[in-house]
Amino acid sequence: MAGLNHTEVAQAMELVKKIQDKGITIFMVEHVMKAIMSICDRIMVLHHGEKIAEGTPQEIAASKKVIEVYLGE
Repeated sequence: MAGLNHTEVAQAMELVKKIQDKGITIFMVEHVMKAIMSICDRIMVLHHGEKIAEGTPQEIAASKKVIEVYLGE
């Protein structure tokens, strides 16, 4: 979704939610945090190809390791 404008991101998020509502699991690789945090039930965070965190959006947002790696100390 990184190459989309705000309207297109909203439309893509709506489409993903409709697919989820049908009981279909979706595996997303995405960098737009607004989309990930609002769509996903579970998130896995990779850094240089290694998993550094996995959990709910709330757990990921509070993860000290994720904050350190992506936002700096």
